[in-house]
Amino acid sequence: MHISNLEKISKIRPDMAGAEGVYKQVPISKEHGAPNFSFRVFTIEPGGHTPYHTHAFEHENYIIDGQGVVLTGDQEHPIKKGDFVLVLPGEKHQYRNTSASQDMVMICAVPEAYE
Repeated sequence: MHISNLEKISKIRPDMAGAEGVYKQVPISKEHGAPNFSFRVFTIEPGGHTPYHTHAFEHENYIIDGQGVVLTGDQEHPIKKGDFVLVLPGEKHQYRNTSASQDMVMICAVPEAYE
């Protein structure tokens, strides 16, 4: 068993081309003994965004705090605290924080091999 507290996990700027104002924390991963999934927490600053990207696996997201949009193709889908998002394999997407003053924070679950 592994128990962690997000407040005690350092935030790093992920090495993701095209990301702006994004920080990552990894509370659960293979480093902690997880055999199948990694949970990452991304904090996106006001006006920040993840890369516009795609990958060969699904991932699930839960918005912990804040608001923004997730871009897929030419559509922007509003998201806010309490929303869940399923991104399918091969689906091009980008998360954007649309707030002028509040961070958007989300959990991102991915196959352990990806982390």
